[in-house]
Amino acid sequence: MISDISPDVGLDVRAAPSPNFNDRKTAIRLIVLHYTGMENGAVAIERLCDRAAQVSAHYVIREDGGILQLVGEDKRAWHAGVASWQGEGDVNSASIGIEIVNGGHDFALPAYPTIQIDRLIRLLKDVMARHGLGPECVIGHSDVAPGRKQDPGEHFPWGLLVAAGCARATPPAGEPVDDIAAGLERIGYGLEPGLDAVIEAFQRRWRPALVNGVADRETRGLIAALAGRS
Repeated sequence: MISDISPDVGLDVRAAPSPNFNDRKTAIRLIVLHYTGMENGAVAIERLCDRAAQVSAHYVIREDGGILQLVGEDKRAWHAGVASWQGEGDVNSASIGIEIVNGGHDFALPAYPTIQIDRLIRLLKDVMARHGLGPECVIGHSDVAPGRKQDPGEHFPWGLLVAAGCARATPPAGEPVDDIAAGLERIGYGLEPGLDAVIEAFQRRWRPALVNGVADRETRGLIAALAGRS
């Protein structure tokens, strides 16, 4: 497999082909970030390359910053599962999936090493430039699969991605919105998992200091601010 990464980016991307992919059905317009959620990177990579597991991603970033490409960007990797964003029900077809080696909630939600996030940002910049994607196109797995997924988790350093132009910034809270469901849908969230689950997913991304699924004044104000800019 030939790396999709631009040669001048200076990233050492190694091939670790996974058989778990098929053809895309739509153009790329999203990048979905995941944590592997397993005891170590070797176990996670083995699973992502196991035909029987039926899961994969385009890239894996290890704790030491090493990057593996499992699936070519022109193909549909199987990373999002049952998911929805901005009305798109086939998120796998519409996105590039990046797995970040991290134990996640099942392993005490460890911090993400600085070098790992540095490599992620460099990878994101290249992918975004080649596909014409803006910072609003970079989202978490929990955003597209509320109630089912929690990654990349409330400890993920979104602020570093925002500073690098690789994620949407959290705006100041506006006047609290009354129609929470309409606001969440306008931002991009699908409501099928139930409103409580979607509010929790929203908080995990936009108010990670308190993730409780409660539509308090601050949460409603953030929904209003983000919906108004969507």
